[in-house]
Amino acid sequence: MSDRPLDLGWMRIFTEVARRGSLTAAAASLRLTQPAVSYQIRRLEDELGVTLIRRKHRGIELTAEGQKLFDIVSRNVDAIDLLAQQLRRTEERQTIRLHTDYAFSSLWLIPRMHGFRALNPDINIQIVATQDPLGQGKHDSDVMIIFGTRQEAGDGAVLLLSEKVTPVCSPALLADTPTPATAADFSRRKLIHLENTSQARWFDWPTYFTHFGVQRGAEHDGGDISFNNYTMVVQATIGEQGFALGWAGLIDPLLEAGVLVTAGPSLDAPGRGYWLIRPKSGDSAVRKLTGWLIDERR
Repeated sequence: MSDRPLDLGWMRIFTEVARRGSLTAAAASLRLTQPAVSYQIRRLEDELGVTLIRRKHRGIELTAEGQKLFDIVSRNVDAIDLLAQQLRRTEERQTIRLHTDYAFSSLWLIPRMHGFRALNPDINIQIVATQDPLGQGKHDSDVMIIFGTRQEAGDGAVLLLSEKVTPVCSPALLADTPTPATAADFSRRKLIHLENTSQARWFDWPTYFTHFGVQRGAEHDGGDISFNNYTMVVQATIGEQGFALGWAGLIDPLLEAGVLVTAGPSLDAPGRGYWLIRPKSGDSAVRKLTGWLIDERR
């Protein structure tokens, strides 16, 4: 008998034989032959220097030493099997990275994600928000939602949200001043701007004025405030700091709740907006997520 650790395979075979009370039944359960199981039990007995089982006409019975070993080994083998199952499930649980910008992730995606998670509790989602999703490195299985044109999104992209903007403000901002009647009226108000540092192009106050043929005089462009993050634009607008352009689909819940109100004519670009770019190599989890995103379109 040596001092080296016992082989775990022997322990598993011995446990199965003891539980089933039969070499033949244990062999069938382990998908081994009966002689192979019998040989492994003899090797274990030789290693320990004791007899563990007695062969009977029908089946086997444990010796006193075999019963002691079974009482200890069975608990540990069960614990190992349970841990192995848990580790496999963790490894098999899929994680999908979804790249998009701050505005879409915070105002459109996150309020809806509980619906997807309720339907797919075993799929992990990692949302990667950045002002320039296209400029980020990504894996072939990553999902992307970008703002731009169809040409920028590429073939196979699905439009989730087309661009439509409307001037918005806090209701309190209109309490003491009249509501702007025309686009020209905004040229004389305090405005909140969204800076653009990415490759994409979207409506801003200058393009809004240009579309409606309004020229903002230098005497009115003082006192504005700018942010490089649309979520901060929305927060400043709620905080009564001026008028902002509100994107349909992103601020709808705030309008419905009366936190913000529309204050002027809208401007839209049907061919531009948020596009879903599906990865070339999509597994079942990716297909579930992209299918759900498409279903959430309005």
